[in-house]
Amino acid sequence: MKYGENLFGRRTDPRDPRSAPLPSAANHPTASPALVPAAAPRPSTTPAPAAPLAETSGRSDEAGSKLIVGPNIKLKGVEIDDCDTLVVEGRVEATMVSRAIQIAEHGSFAGKVDVDVAEIRGTFQGEMTARRRLVIHASGRVNGKIRYGKVQVQEGGEMSGDIGSITADGTAVRIA
Repeated sequence: MKYGENLFGRRTDPRDPRSAPLPSAANHPTASPALVPAAAPRPSTTPAPAAPLAETSGRSDEAGSKLIVGPNIKLKGVEIDDCDTLVVEGRVEATMVSRAIQIAEHGSFAGKVDVDVAEIRGTFQGEMTARRRLVIHASGRVNGKIRYGKVQVQEGGEMSGDIGSITADGTAVRIA
C-alpha cells in the first residue's frame, strides 16, 4: 500500500482532518493516557431489536421473512416461496405463494399470487387469491382473475376482470 492510500485504494489528503489518524497512546509513547483524547465510541454493529412481531404482522408464533423489491428494481421470471411478506416498490413479474403482499403506490406486480392478505396501492395484473383480505387503496389498480375472502376498496381504487369471493369453506363464488 502506498503512502496516502487507504485499504480501498482511495487516496487520503493529509490536509483533510477527516483522513488524519486519531492520536493514540501507541502513536505517542510518552503521552500519558489522561492527555490523549479518547476516540469517539463506535456505533454498534448489531442491528436494533425489531419491533415485536405482534405489532407488525399480527402473528407472534415465529419471526417473519420479508422481501423488499425497492424502487427502480425489476424482478422478472421468478418463483417466490417461503417469504412471509413481499413489499413491491419497483416492478415484479413472478409467481408467489406467501402470507402477504404489499404493493406500494409506484410499484407493480404481474403474475400469479396466492396470499392471505393483499394490500394494493400500485398496480396488480394477473391472477390473485387473497384468502383472508384484499385491500385496494385509492391509488390501487387491480386487474385479472381475482378471488378474495373479504374486500375493501377505497374511493378511487379500481378492480376489474374475473372477480369472485371465497366462502368460508374455500369455494369460489364468481361475482363479475
